[in-house]
Amino acid sequence: MLGAIGLDARQESAYRTLVALGAAEVTDLAHRLALPELDTESTLRRLERQGLAAQSSAGTGRWVAAPPAAALGALLTRQRLELEQAALAADLLAKAYRTEAAEPAVHDLIEVVTGASAVAHRFLQLQLGATAEVCALVTGSPVAVAGLDNEAEQRAARRGVAYRVVIERDVLSRPSGLTELTAALGREEQVRVVDRVPTKLVIVDRVLAMVPLAERGAEPAALVVHTSGLLESLLGLFETVWREALPLRLGLHAEVTEGQAPGPDTVDLEILSLLLAGMTDTSVAKQLDLGLRTVQRRVSGLMELARVTTRLQLGWHAYEKGWVSRDPEPGTEAGQAADAD
Repeated sequence: MLGAIGLDARQESAYRTLVALGAAEVTDLAHRLALPELDTESTLRRLERQGLAAQSSAGTGRWVAAPPAAALGALLTRQRLELEQAALAADLLAKAYRTEAAEPAVHDLIEVVTGASAVAHRFLQLQLGATAEVCALVTGSPVAVAGLDNEAEQRAARRGVAYRVVIERDVLSRPSGLTELTAALGREEQVRVVDRVPTKLVIVDRVLAMVPLAERGAEPAALVVHTSGLLESLLGLFETVWREALPLRLGLHAEVTEGQAPGPDTVDLEILSLLLAGMTDTSVAKQLDLGLRTVQRRVSGLMELARVTTRLQLGWHAYEKGWVSRDPEPGTEAGQAADAD
């Protein structure tokens, strides 16, 4: 918890114990921490250098805790100052990079990242560095990284970064797949589904992209592509897959007002979304923790509500009535028609 200001687990535990006691002998503290006395004294010396502990004037071997408000406040202030200086340095480096990279050499437009750990680290780094938008194609059987990083997505969402993600249908069958997707939709990310994506891909702020390089079975490797014609091609690939994919709709809150015609509720829309994504009744029931008969009964109710006799007709009706939508882009004829409605 205090690692952010430079304390390791042992130092934090020692400081917390010392704060609780007010003052303690090295022997007593070592016993409470289950550490050898030499290790305990060494830890106290490090706390002393950080201004968190001091030797008592009462006698050798007795230590007292520095007041947390003052001691930790000083460390936090120093940490904030260092972060501000680092942010300034990063901004200056970014400006220098943009100046020097105005006309980069061809061989500098692509990075080759090798090894599972290096690929995963670079992948996370790209997400954490996003400022505007992350576009991703997610496969059902990732090699080095398992889809997008949930913590990185949460941080990005707090910074206002938009996510557009296309997943393979197999992702819905993962044990935690539906839970993760529901959380993503709750962060207002846009998620769509296709049978199969052509490749795993992540594009950050339309200036960097990452694609896998090595075949399955070989050492994981990936390409990081900078602004170039190749990046434009990858953007075009993503947009093509995005247009053809079906929106995923989960965990919605349906609102019914007085006098409004009856319509599908939240569970109905979840069932309909998963069915349109290509899942069977049995798979839908399992994912939503419903009985198979419940799913089939609700589908029958939707068909009766839509006054259709086949599921194909139900799908057409769902799009026509706006129960599900491809969310057309503003400015297109479809988008203008949707805005007019």
